[in-house]
Amino acid sequence: MTFNIGSQNAGVVNNVAGNQRIEGGQYGTLVTTEDALHAVSDLRAALDRVTLDQNTAVVANEHVDEIESELHSEPEPDRARVAQALERLTRLLTAAGAVATAGAALLGPLQALAGWLGGLGAPVLALLA
Repeated sequence: MTFNIGSQNAGVVNNVAGNQRIEGGQYGTLVTTEDALHAVSDLRAALDRVTLDQNTAVVANEHVDEIESELHSEPEPDRARVAQALERLTRLLTAAGAVATAGAALLGPLQALAGWLGGLGAPVLALLA
């Protein structure tokens, strides 16, 4: 049996040739590029409220600029590039103690962006754990 499946966008997709048994249920989270752009906006607002030294603030905003610029790329953003910038940003903010002091204000947007990245966001989620 051959499946010819076009583009799929969903939290959970099961393509099965044969029998499949699912117990319990399946859950997935879909974060759209629009959601990711909202997370960038929330991230900027949180960074404006966090106390960072000038150099750290400049570098953090450069990373956010890079993420936002890539999210606007056509025909679609390069997720690997966003992942690299997001990981650098997360490492910078955790080292500066900003994630611990700002709490959910930074955690929410960082986690949302990591969710948009899918598997590429796992290193960021590990840094935030």
